[in-house]
Amino acid sequence: MAEPSALEARIRQVFRDKLKLDVPSVDTDLLETATLDSMVFVDLLVHLEREFGLTVPLEDIEFDHFRSIERIAEFVANHVAWAEGTAARRGRSPSIANAPRE
Repeated sequence: MAEPSALEARIRQVFRDKLKLDVPSVDTDLLETATLDSMVFVDLLVHLEREFGLTVPLEDIEFDHFRSIERIAEFVANHVAWAEGTAARRGRSPSIANAPRE
């Protein structure tokens, strides 16, 4: 397994600090291990939106995107990139490094 990225580390910190869950590694299957149930999933979405300044549309929620911290990081990165592209077209430039943190 490769060294976790900074984004994966931040997401792991959300699990640890906000959700009070210790995830052994970034590729741990959160659904198979029952780490991510429906209540934790809703909390996770709230914290991801706050941490990274995202708005996750209902149609973008696929459980496969939330199967591991690795996949969540890909999902967040894709949504941040999309949001940055949209903001750039509007004359603003948010970045993940400057995203709000709680």
